[in-house]
Amino acid sequence: MSSIKYVAGLLSILLLLFSCHQKEEPIRAFSLDVNWKIKSDKKQGDNNFAPLGAWGDLDAQEHVSWCKDLGVNVIQSFAVSCNGYAWYKGGKTVPEQPGLKTDFLTDLVKLGRKENMKIFGYFCIGSNTKWGLDHPELSYETPSKAHIPLTKAYNDYLSASIKEALTITDMDGFMVDWLWNPKRGPVRWLPCEQEMFLELMGEPFPGRGNISKAIELEFRRKAISRCWKTIHDTAKSVKPECIIWLSCSDLKHPDIVNSDVFKQVDWLQNEAGDKESIDYVKTQIGDHTRLITTFSANFFKRNNLKAEDVAAYALKENIGLFTYVTPKAYDFAFPPVKDYLSKPLDSFEDIDERNIAFLARLFNNMDTK
Repeated sequence: MSSIKYVAGLLSILLLLFSCHQKEEPIRAFSLDVNWKIKSDKKQGDNNFAPLGAWGDLDAQEHVSWCKDLGVNVIQSFAVSCNGYAWYKGGKTVPEQPGLKTDFLTDLVKLGRKENMKIFGYFCIGSNTKWGLDHPELSYETPSKAHIPLTKAYNDYLSASIKEALTITDMDGFMVDWLWNPKRGPVRWLPCEQEMFLELMGEPFPGRGNISKAIELEFRRKAISRCWKTIHDTAKSVKPECIIWLSCSDLKHPDIVNSDVFKQVDWLQNEAGDKESIDYVKTQIGDHTRLITTFSANFFKRNNLKAEDVAAYALKENIGLFTYVTPKAYDFAFPPVKDYLSKPLDSFEDIDERNIAFLARLFNNMDTK
């Protein structure tokens, strides 16, 4: 009889755990993307990231209130922007954004929690203008593309940055973006990359003429794998419940496909927005990994997508929904959400604007037709 009770009790626990997993709150996420210059800014050189001090007067309460009206339960904000400066105060590893008037990310975490929102920071792995300027020997210049070889020195910097941001802000997790090797053609084999070759491949660098495509791919995959281990192990050691959210623009890229990254990451985002990429990666992810799809003007244009179609497959398959939008001016974010709800969807010609209007309806359980 006791064994029967034991089995029955065990089944009850398993059913409860299954039920909790099934009832997991859907991901409805938004990001005010302050990584980039506004379109009216003139491009300077090969770097299009936001100038220092842009949006330094962002107000956390205003942002949380706007996101609450939008209907989100996740705000993806920034720990460190692509320009290399932090959105929190008090750090030693990463200096704060020049002109930052408030302790923005830390305030955002406190205010968001009161609204039952999860608040995420952000780290751009492959690109950091400040790092490139401070360490020119460890960078492919400083374009607004992935330009950083994933050296031990850079991994140490990432580890310290992640530890600092988690400790100071207590954010729920962070997005990892651009987990790529430098994206300007083949590996250049800088001296630092030749050192990496010995570390990763276990033998001295054989010379540029002796590197086959297969060897280079193995090197690139191992560089990403080592960097990911640094990110994952640091975050989980500082805050075990920390959610690591990877944004990936190409889930089929040979540098990352079938990697430990996909198996270990907590949230995996298909930035491209297409269903095919989601279907492709489903067999590669961990049992705990949650999938997210993105509403992005750039990828909507590139992949000929529409909000209604993307939402339809995502909702059917319990995939999270996320959009990120860069404001059109440095001194203001977006109009009130009520403005997006008061006009017909098809009156919005700009894709980002229409996506906001669509998601505002969807997240607030309103008619999207």
